[in-house]
Parts: sequence; structure tokens; C-alpha cells
Amino acid sequence: MVTTDLEALAQRVSVAARSVARSSSLARDDALRMGAEQVLVDAPAILASNVADLEEAKAAGLGATALDRLRLDERRLASMAEALRSVAAAADPLGEVLEGSVRPNGLRVERVRVPLGVVGIIYENRPNVTSDAAGLCLKSGNAAFLRGSSSALRTNRAIVTALRRALEKADLPTDAITLVEDTSHATAVQFMRLRGLIDCLIPRGGPALISALLEHATVPYVLDGDGNCHVYVDAAADLEMAISIVANAKLQRPGVCNAAESLLVHRSIAARFLPRAAAALEGVELYGCERTRAILEGVEAATDEHFATEFLSLAMSVAVVDDLDGAIEHIARFGSGHSEAIVTADMVAADRFVREVDAAAVLVNASTRFIDGGELGLGAEVGISTQKLHARGPMGLRELTCAKWVVRGEGQVRE
Repeated sequence: MVTTDLEALAQRVSVAARSVARSSSLARDDALRMGAEQVLVDAPAILASNVADLEEAKAAGLGATALDRLRLDERRLASMAEALRSVAAAADPLGEVLEGSVRPNGLRVERVRVPLGVVGIIYENRPNVTSDAAGLCLKSGNAAFLRGSSSALRTNRAIVTALRRALEKADLPTDAITLVEDTSHATAVQFMRLRGLIDCLIPRGGPALISALLEHATVPYVLDGDGNCHVYVDAAADLEMAISIVANAKLQRPGVCNAAESLLVHRSIAARFLPRAAAALEGVELYGCERTRAILEGVEAATDEHFATEFLSLAMSVAVVDDLDGAIEHIARFGSGHSEAIVTADMVAADRFVREVDAAAVLVNASTRFIDGGELGLGAEVGISTQKLHARGPMGLRELTCAKWVVRGEGQVRE
């Protein structure tokens, strides 16, 4: 039975998690540094596995965006190794005292960071998630229980093999990084229901994965949701800056969650800005509101569905809004709570945008592509949470911990 096999595997990961939680920071850091080196030593095997996965994915008709997420090369492998080194060099979050006090009765009370335990990651296509998630979980004293997609199975297996070799060299349990190799839908559902064995579940994937999680999961989860990100170009924007930001946010890597999917433009500058923006976005299919289409010929009419869509491709919705209120209202209606940007020289408008836009991240005069764990100094990220409980935004080391109350006394009893 799938359930029995998966539960047995989860039990092993749970045992490993307890061992990792009591290991020294030095041992975990050594494992991460050796893992970085092992990934590079095993590069020929990892890249060969990736080529095989890519060939099979192409034959199966996987789209260009998904293929880009799946693809590894020497540069991406080097980035994965560097991310592991960065995580190793980061401060150990475990044992950090969040707050402390002495009660009138002499009790000394503290809240201290501790590991979550077994962190389950269920994800699609992107093999860099394998090393990033494993590294962050290990550094924060957790075990990483990984369930990737069938399209990346060979690559994920090769990466996990390298990381487990590093764990063995560091005298840490190899089951602290474990890959579920059965990629069937039934196993995915069972994985989501391993309550008591997985302490926190983090999904990284498209709408189908999120829908399955919402339907089936009994494990506590942190939702890594859609990235319908907006760039609002205000009346007071530097138009050269705005062109650069919009082009980068859309084109630098269109198939990722922090790419811009919607462009909002203040009506007073729309006639000047939109033709230049369209030229900078050459190759991007634009869907515009009526006022946009009056300025740009040949743009297809945008529907509410377009405005609500995370395209993850060379497509973008465009709307001309009356003012800052209109931009904020549009984002409130169609945004997914991921990352929202304003381009403006008016700091009053910028401050109001920051206060009133409800999202995990808000940017002023910068590309949405910066909402990434590495870019924000976290070393790497295990996902970007679009929910509000426990964690929000890029999830680094601290977001993979919880708090424990520690109370020290000298014989006090409650009256």
C-alpha cells in the first residue's frame, strides 16, 4: 500500500528531525558547506539527469515556461551551491530569545526559537527548490521531506543524493533530507494528509496544486499562492525609471511568481507612457482596458479574467486608472497578495501605497523581481507566503521556526 510505504518513510524522517534539532550549529553548517561542494562535484550526473528530464518533458508537451523552470545549467548549479554557502554563513536562528521578563513572583519567562520539526515541501518542476528547501530546513534544525514532480524526478534524485552524501560526512542522519520518489497523485494526497508526521507543509506550484492542497490537506500548511503582481506608474513617476522597472519586472524572468503580470498607469501620463512601455515590452501580448486600447492599437480587450490571471508567460494586463485610489482599488480587487510596486517621485503617494496595499511585499521605485529570499538577504527561500498567519512573504530561516515558552523558577507554586 502507498499509505504504509509513505508513512514508514515519514517515520524515518521524523526520527531524523529529532536528531537534527539537537545537533550543533557547527555540524549543520559543515553539512551545508559540504553539500555545496558535493553538488558541484556531482554536476555531471545532475546535469545529465536534468537533460533526460528535459527531453521527456519536451516529448510530453511541457510548455516553455515550465521547461525553463526545469532546466539546469552550470550557472544555475553554481547559484544553488552559493545559496547553500550563504545559508551556512547566516546566523543560527535556533535559541534566539524573542522576548523575556521576570514576573513579580520571580519566575523568569522567555520565548525562544525552536525548529518546526518535519517540513514537507510539495513542488513542481523547479529542481533548485530541492537544494534551497533542504538547506534552509537543515540550517533551522528541521528535516526536509520533499515531494517534487514527475517531470524533475531524475534531477531531484541526483541533487538529493549529493546532499545526503554531505549529511553522512557531517555525521548527521541522511533521512534529514528525503525525497518521495513516487510522484503519483495518490501519493501526493497521502503526503498532504500525514498529520502527526509532517509538522508544516509548504506547496510550491500552480493553481491545480493549491486546489488539491485546499481540498485534501490535513497537515498545517503555509500557502505559497499565486503571484499576480502589479506595477503602478503614478502621475509623478520618472518615466525612464518606470520603463526600466516595468520591463525588468515582466521580462527578466516571466515564468516566476514575482514577475509583474499587470501594469497600471495614471490617466494623466498614459498617452505619453504607454507607447514607450509597449515598445519596451516587445514580444509581450498585452490585454488592455478601453482607455489603454484607445492609446495602443491592436491590443486585445482585457476581461476580469485577464486582470486576475497570473500568466507566467509573455503576457500582461494593462489598465489606465484615474488616480492612486483607482490603483489601490484595482489591486485590492485583482491582486493575489504577493508583491505590488509603485513608481513615483511623490513620497506622500508612495507612503500611502505602502500603508494601504494589502500584500506580502510592497515596493517603491523597484522591480517586483526583488521579492526573493536571496535578494532580500535571507540566503535562500523555501517559498513566498501569501497568507497572513505564521509567515508572510519570502520564507527564510526564521520562518521555519516557531517559539517555545521557557519558564525558570525556584520552587514557585501557584496560589
